[in-house]
Amino acid sequence: MTRPIDPVDLTAQLVRCASVTPVEGGALTTLQALLEGAGFECTRVDRGEVSNLYARWGNKGHARSFGFNGHTDVVPVGDEGAWTMDPFGAEIKDGYLYGRGSTDMKSGVAAFAAAAVDFVINTPPDGAVIMAITGDEEGVAIDGTVALLDWMEAEGEAMTACLVGEPTCPNEMGEMMKIGRRGSMTAYFTVKGVQGHAAYPHRALNPVSVMARLVDRLASHVLDEGTDHFDASTLAVVTIDTGNGANNVIPAECKATVNIRFNDDHTSDSLIDWLRGEADKIAAESGATVDMVTQVSGESFVTPPGELSALVAKSVEGETGVVPEMSTSGGTSDARFVKNHCPVVEFGLVGKTMHQVDERVMVEQVHQLKGIYTRILRDYFA
Repeated sequence: MTRPIDPVDLTAQLVRCASVTPVEGGALTTLQALLEGAGFECTRVDRGEVSNLYARWGNKGHARSFGFNGHTDVVPVGDEGAWTMDPFGAEIKDGYLYGRGSTDMKSGVAAFAAAAVDFVINTPPDGAVIMAITGDEEGVAIDGTVALLDWMEAEGEAMTACLVGEPTCPNEMGEMMKIGRRGSMTAYFTVKGVQGHAAYPHRALNPVSVMARLVDRLASHVLDEGTDHFDASTLAVVTIDTGNGANNVIPAECKATVNIRFNDDHTSDSLIDWLRGEADKIAAESGATVDMVTQVSGESFVTPPGELSALVAKSVEGETGVVPEMSTSGGTSDARFVKNHCPVVEFGLVGKTMHQVDERVMVEQVHQLKGIYTRILRDYFA
């Protein structure tokens, strides 16, 4: 038996790497050295400005290959003067390890890397253990996990199941796992009217009034009542802008943005059709021109409860005594890409401080997470 890998020490090493998207910062280099030392075959799958790491222990193309997905890139620190600890110092105080990325999600990557290394060294499985780690989750996410999956397909590499190590627990360790995610899309509207004097509105065509009617209709519409695995879809108006600084001028143009988080009652295409229809109705009623541009971050998906979710839930309960809720709440994650490759679920730490000033993770929970991931590997290959 070799000495176990300390996931807290590994987390600290990763936090000290200033890997703000898309800078690699030494994080993937650190992981590659550890994994190659344990017999993993590692490949850098860099694309554009983004660094990615693929690591496999065991034979390529094995019928049983359990994968982990995660990221080492982090968001900017913001106002560094507001931090009470060095954002990249990985200092430990009162049972917490502080630093940017300590929660989201260098501790998760450290936990599954430590669990995997110990597992393959001490109990070599009949199968393959895979890690697909990206440096582009917090960015535009087009050259990260997507690049890894593209490369895997080209090279004949495959996972038969995957766990994404994102923080999933709202308040208590073990309380929630993700079996799917809502879709996410944004629509950008521009209404073009006729500029004029505010004292003579009949001589103008006010785009602000037209936009107000449009966004009210959109926000008042009930998209659905929820589905078996999802809450009701939501639409939020996030901004309305004219850039008009004068109080006596009706502007010529008004812009607005709406964000939709949608369940499996919809696709992005069906929602785009609905949005376009509502915009066209307003244009016909008002005489204004209404333009729309959309951006889709991901479609909704669900991995129905089954062997993989049961395996993760059993491991979480065994380590924490808590039975995790199977949820589809929250924002998007790279699981939205992995789901096209193989069944995928997500489980990780409590995410209360991610992206915040003084981001921090409980040291005890990092050890617990390694224990959970170790149980998952053990039972998967049993």
